[in-house]
Amino acid sequence: MSKSPMVSPAEASAACCAPLAQQPIPAPAAGALAQAFKALGDPIRLQLMSMIASAPDGEICVCDLTPAFTISGTTISHHLKVLREAGLIDGERRASWVYYRARPELMRQLSALLAVGEPVPA
Repeated sequence: MSKSPMVSPAEASAACCAPLAQQPIPAPAAGALAQAFKALGDPIRLQLMSMIASAPDGEICVCDLTPAFTISGTTISHHLKVLREAGLIDGERRASWVYYRARPELMRQLSALLAVGEPVPA
């Protein structure tokens, strides 16, 4: 099975998209957005994304994420890297900690892609 061509989140936003229920998604946008959906397809990453996106100050320290899980810090770092590479989060190192924040533009694109309009009366 071949992988989809890698498209940056910026390229995806330029190419994106009406809801799936309205028209087919263009191939370049599908590649980038599929990477984001794939990243969210793991339960740990979905939980991490939820914690980051709902952080009270819009960002959260990795030191606050790690204790919420029973997996190693190395595994948490791997999951955060996958989210970062998918364009879903940004990280900023401050002293010895990294603070993460969600990238709302990509989250909005994912949400809009899945939007379902009102059913058409029969």
